[in-house]
Amino acid sequence: MSSHQDLDAALAILKEHKVRITPQRRLVLNYLITHHNHPSVETISQSLAQEIPNLSVATIYNNLKKFVELGIVIELPSENGGIRYDYFGHPHYHVICKNCGKIADVFSPAYAEIEQTLRDEAAKRTGYLVTGDHVEVYGYCPDCQKKLHLNQ
Repeated sequence: MSSHQDLDAALAILKEHKVRITPQRRLVLNYLITHHNHPSVETISQSLAQEIPNLSVATIYNNLKKFVELGIVIELPSENGGIRYDYFGHPHYHVICKNCGKIADVFSPAYAEIEQTLRDEAAKRTGYLVTGDHVEVYGYCPDCQKKLHLNQ
């Protein structure tokens, strides 16, 4: 799917939930769809400041909160205790470097099956009504492996 198709699909979800499509919402969504940098609110704000100079951090945060509510975007914990965001139009999991905090997306054809197995197992063992999940795998990125001499 192209970024244009992804944007159209995300906007359709907003319309379906009767969420008004403002220029700010469109801009923030498009940024997340076209950038795979798992940005913080501040990173998004700095990047979009040239296009909409008066776009407040609060507006970005409120839009992200709405996108998360609707399942379009997911929140990722940051290495510094903050939150980073990721467009989730194509379900995937993340591998996170324990040294530098870099996050890589992993798109796997088996992801849907893995995700369902985790949900079923959690519900069976705990009695919870499972409504969502987020899979993260931790390790050391190739750069940190070299820096830390882990592949010797």
